[in-house]
Amino acid sequence: ELLEMVSKGGGESAILRHTQRNQKLFVRERLKLLLDDESFLELSPLAGLNMPYGDVPAAGCLTGIGKVCGVWCVFTANDATVKGGTIYPIGVKKQLRAQEIAMQNRLLSVYLVDSGGAFLPLQSELFPDKTHGGRVFYNEAIMSAMRIPQVAVVCGSCVAGGAYVPTMAEETVIIDKIGTLFLAGPPLVKAATGEYVSPEDLGGAKLHSKVSGCSDHFASSEKEAYECIRNVISTLNYDPLPEEVVEHDSPLYSSDELLGLAPQDYRCTLPVKLILSRLMDGSRFQEFKANYGTTLVTGFGHVEGHLVGIVANNGVLSHNASLKGSHFVQLCSQRSIPILFFQNTAPHTAEPTSISQVWQLKAQASMMAAVACAAVPKITIVIGGCYGSESYVMCGRSFSPNFLFLWPNARVALVDSRHFSTVPQAGDNDCTGDESELKRLKEKLEEESSAFYSSARLWDDGVILPQNTRKV
Repeated sequence: ELLEMVSKGGGESAILRHTQRNQKLFVRERLKLLLDDESFLELSPLAGLNMPYGDVPAAGCLTGIGKVCGVWCVFTANDATVKGGTIYPIGVKKQLRAQEIAMQNRLLSVYLVDSGGAFLPLQSELFPDKTHGGRVFYNEAIMSAMRIPQVAVVCGSCVAGGAYVPTMAEETVIIDKIGTLFLAGPPLVKAATGEYVSPEDLGGAKLHSKVSGCSDHFASSEKEAYECIRNVISTLNYDPLPEEVVEHDSPLYSSDELLGLAPQDYRCTLPVKLILSRLMDGSRFQEFKANYGTTLVTGFGHVEGHLVGIVANNGVLSHNASLKGSHFVQLCSQRSIPILFFQNTAPHTAEPTSISQVWQLKAQASMMAAVACAAVPKITIVIGGCYGSESYVMCGRSFSPNFLFLWPNARVALVDSRHFSTVPQAGDNDCTGDESELKRLKEKLEEESSAFYSSARLWDDGVILPQNTRKV
């Protein structure tokens, strides 16, 4: 339901105004004209959800991965139905994440620009720091130096910071009548100089194609523009790794059964191998150290024909389990085998420190180092809990997995609110106040640990349905 809601951008009335009054295509229709097929992975679609920027998702842009002319591309497309494509802090974060993916995987970047520039009232959260808006342009320059192609379509108003994205791309198409490009639009010109100038005369398609040279290709319609950019991509001579079609078996058990296996609680005794058997090709899994450190399951298998190493929580990450994890991760790194982490970690309890916990701490630190230094692709799926330091050991967001996805039941927090007792200690004179404060804290932790709270803030690459895990 949430994905359906955000797919409508700024809402039906905004889409109507965008498509009928402004005579533009909706952002998702633009992507359909560009993509080879339906194989499109939208990244962090819930970014901005219920954040304090108004009554619609505030990212104002759509990012994803798909194929154009057989080449894998990363897309960043402004959605002008959300506040005119104006850039909010979460939108900047989303664009930077898309560029990070492009650089890490050497994927061609396609920008569909239809932006009102930065939202000025939030300039302190958008402008000054190195993780703010200017980093988008810095990354464009770095990607060019890395010989990663970038192309752009000016398919609406590109004002202020939005104007630099297409002008720094290698090749740019601008669309007649609807594409405009300027640092300050006609209203600011009028305010500053008293002069009235039309958007077309100030920064329209004809001006930038014939006079300024900011655009390399002129298109008389949106359809023509996307045909043009497909032609441009076909002449880039850029196909980093031709993909082999690998024959593979489906799991022996239906992926739909994952809906009944998604853990509601890390304390659930459900063996993680039941989940793996619905994800691996032919449900085949070559387990590593099967009888040692059994609260962590490690081993090799194939997903859609690709050999991967599996590291999956199966209980509390004990001393032996952590040592096993360190050994296995190092093997994968040595053999250049990508690693899939299935995370359902247990938060630390408030028990007194014991010698066994000290040994466990040391072993977990060793596994952290192994995970951080493993020079192979790492993908993390949070299938249950993502708690405390164990989330680091299992390649949580701060350990920079190539991708991190959550199941809808996932919980992301330093501690589990269920660990707090609501019963005050005997003899406490002010127990009523303490209990109400504890209740408020529990409610806050409960809200902030949900998968949707996490995804709204771009702490992951999206909430995915369990049955779609293999495809993603």
